Amino acid sequence: MSLKNIVLVHGAWGDGSHWRHVIPLLDAKGYQVTAVQNPLTSLVDDVDRTSRLVVAQDGPTLLVGHSYGGAVITGAGHVPNAAGLVYIAAFAPDEGDSLGSIFGRREPPPGAANIRPDKDGFLWILRDKFRESFCQDVEETDALVMAAAQKPIAGRCFKDKSGPPAWKNKPSWYQVSADDRMIPPETEQWMAERIKPRKTISLPASHASLASHADAVSALIDEAARALG
Repeated sequence: MSLKNIVLVHGAWGDGSHWRHVIPLLDAKGYQVTAVQNPLTSLVDDVDRTSRLVVAQDGPTLLVGHSYGGAVITGAGHVPNAAGLVYIAAFAPDEGDSLGSIFGRREPPPGAANIRPDKDGFLWILRDKFRESFCQDVEETDALVMAAAQKPIAGRCFKDKSGPPAWKNKPSWYQVSADDRMIPPETEQWMAERIKPRKTISLPASHASLASHADAVSALIDEAARALG
């Protein structure tokens, strides 16, 4: 028996539709799947939006975060009905960490060179560099749509410090993307080891593993949900 509710949390430069290949696979297994639409305006704003959606679910809920969404579920995972956390090529900060401080542990990943701020302080990936930076292993049409529909993230999100992490008291799982150009794979592996997940898998994937390896990502989510059932 599995728990039935799953909330999917997108990362920077995306929205809930980044889960479009994962959602049908989980739905077919009988899960009640909901993908949040976060404003990407501050870590506090995004944790609040996600927390409210989790609380609105009917019963225990598994939180799944991609990329920056991992920082979001690290905070939102404290709500009482959050049963566990799955990190998909994601940040898993400890208290006091920021995305910037985690990035500062190593040389910037290749994709960082293609990020530009606008006049309002929001960060974008250069349109003609989006595929090679974010999703080099997805189909060209998918990459085109991701680039055209990218949702910028406020620069402050990389400075906002994380509060106490839910992964210290909620079961967690982690997927490393070995060919990630947005977060160094070594940094993902380090975060995975630090949170001591029940299981870690590594995929030969870009940052957009949720699109390019939807079957494997869905299987890990399903495994976590079954373990918590």
